[in-house]
Amino acid sequence: MKCYDFRMSLPELVTPLKRQTLSGDVYAQLRELLISGHMMPGEQISLRSTAAALGVSVMPVREAVHRLVAEQALELTPNRALRVPIMSVSQFREITSIRVNLEGLATEQAAEHLSDAAIVQVTALHDRFAEEMARSRPDSSKLISVNKELHFAVYKGAGMPILLQMIEALWLRIGPILNHDLRSGSRRVGEQVAVNHHARLVAALKRRDGIAARAALQGDIESAAEYIVSAGVLLAADAFDEPVPDAGKPASKTARRAAASGGRRTV
Repeated sequence: MKCYDFRMSLPELVTPLKRQTLSGDVYAQLRELLISGHMMPGEQISLRSTAAALGVSVMPVREAVHRLVAEQALELTPNRALRVPIMSVSQFREITSIRVNLEGLATEQAAEHLSDAAIVQVTALHDRFAEEMARSRPDSSKLISVNKELHFAVYKGAGMPILLQMIEALWLRIGPILNHDLRSGSRRVGEQVAVNHHARLVAALKRRDGIAARAALQGDIESAAEYIVSAGVLLAADAFDEPVPDAGKPASKTARRAAASGGRRTV
């Protein structure tokens, strides 16, 4: 099954800001786009075009991206281009291992502590995900958003705010690559692998079976990770000085828009 990517460029995704708490608001919007997987590895970011889309000056955007660079959610390349990092296989495997443990713990605790209303919410999100996946032309943007909502509805139900912050920090790093299979229309999409894992997760939560819920969540994480590693979209070795794509390769939508507007990509 081919999955259709209706992803918009960064300036089209952000919401113009109207109040003057600017750098925090810019940070929150960019952070959510990264966690949700709406920005892709290697995508270059123009401070000027992002500022124009938000309706602010470049300074609060600069401050926000400095925070994200410090958190390793964004990076500066040697030629001072700002981009979403391209993760190595070893980094990805390490984060996946940590996710299995932290998100597994949150899921097991959620099975005990989720309210009945929260389980209804998780079930509704699963139904939305399955309905979109069953379409002849699934919208990858919707799949990515609903998948993130479903996972975090479960994790929040654990009632462990420090654990939730740790999980969010991991998703900030891994979000851009996490949904590669949903974007690419892989075999996993056609076979609805994620839907099946989610169905087992929801069923276990309804039974208040923490061990089974944790196992379903682990299967979901690990099966997606195996596909991403096999797809060849990660760096073969750790590298912190890879060059940005050369001029002969197509630029990202954000980069093309930045070039058209004359925006710089330095911080």
